[in-house]
Amino acid sequence: MTAGPVIGVVGPTAAGKSDLALDLAERLGGEVINTDSMQVYPGMDIGTAKIPVAQRRGIAHHLLDFLDIDQTASVAAFQRLARAVIEDCHGRAVVPIVVGGSALYTRGVLDEIDFPGTDPAIRARLEQELADHGTPALYERLRQVDPAAAASIEPANSRRIVRALEVIELTGGGFKATMPELKYHYPRTIQIGVRMPRLALDQRIEARVHQMWAQGFVDEVRGLEPRLRGARTASRAIGYAQVLAFLAGEISEAEAQRQTIVATRRFVRRQDAWFLKDPRIHWVDALAGDAVDQALTAIEKVTAASQDRQQ
Repeated sequence: MTAGPVIGVVGPTAAGKSDLALDLAERLGGEVINTDSMQVYPGMDIGTAKIPVAQRRGIAHHLLDFLDIDQTASVAAFQRLARAVIEDCHGRAVVPIVVGGSALYTRGVLDEIDFPGTDPAIRARLEQELADHGTPALYERLRQVDPAAAASIEPANSRRIVRALEVIELTGGGFKATMPELKYHYPRTIQIGVRMPRLALDQRIEARVHQMWAQGFVDEVRGLEPRLRGARTASRAIGYAQVLAFLAGEISEAEAQRQTIVATRRFVRRQDAWFLKDPRIHWVDALAGDAVDQALTAIEKVTAASQDRQQ
């Protein structure tokens, strides 16, 4: 096991994770590893708040734009790819800075987690049942066989519902039972969380969505529409699903924008519920103006404590 440090930057959407990750990479001599499950798709740029190449300050970014839109992202596969990048960074004496709002992907990289495999036959049967009976019916089945898992999954998230039922059938145990106790895969892991008051975050989310529209988000989705329509994962991304509904004439553009704001705020609540349960995270105030200094102080303290334990 490598002894190199790994920095994780976590927190809710629109709180400033990407900027902090870049600041830390500049100060620590690091490179950025993406753990946003939707930034893996090329062309999905505006709606995922992907930092343009020109704004990356010359810092290498890994695991962006490597899947076709019609491919389904797998957290198990992502774990393997991200850890290979971390090992490569350590081999070059570079500090890997893991950043993204997809909590399961981030934890899958940083923590000791073994993800159950898949069974194509079970998956195909469950997806056929989903098509035949709808998401509510499968969610009700999940609620009956594993109430704890159902409580942790959005009732409309058909992809996670199918995956939970698949894991339960494969393992004979509960879906949540596959998530172990908090234990880092890399001993010198330090997580920095970015936080701000809820009202300020809600305002940022609304401003971000309006900015997305001003940047040409509808045109981005229109250009991707033929491929997005058949994509199980990418088509459900927040913002993209709403604009697809607008382009199909199902809702107005104003309603698509409103629904995107609402869905993003709901997603942020779920992010908070996940991250705030992790006592290992060192939180910094995004609005204080010195978030990078706060983060570096936390990193220095953790590093010093780790060195003391080893002596």
